[in-house]
Amino acid sequence: MDDTVARIDDAKELVKRFCENRDWDRFHNPKDLAIGISTEAGELLERFRFKTPEQCSELLSDPALSEGVREELADVFYFVLRFAQMNDIDLYSALEDKIAKNGEKYPVEKSRGNHRKYDELS
Repeated sequence: MDDTVARIDDAKELVKRFCENRDWDRFHNPKDLAIGISTEAGELLERFRFKTPEQCSELLSDPALSEGVREELADVFYFVLRFAQMNDIDLYSALEDKIAKNGEKYPVEKSRGNHRKYDELS
């Protein structure tokens, strides 16, 4: 199954079954899952540390090297899904709400092509 077919619910269920089969629910409280997200995001970041944009492109275009990036990204996704699943968070709705809020903070006419934070936009 790929992104064009899979649903977020399917991914949450996959993670849920994996963890329940291992009796891990008791270890997956909000704090530890948030730590997992941060830890795995750090491991993803480590793949790109001290690399130029060109080296990052080379890394991602090499199937052998990009596999590590793919795995770290999957680890981040796993913890995000597990956090949402364990705490009854609808990820798509949360994303829609956040995009709407960001749309107000970053109106197109002020932020297009501009990387400044919302409170620095004139």
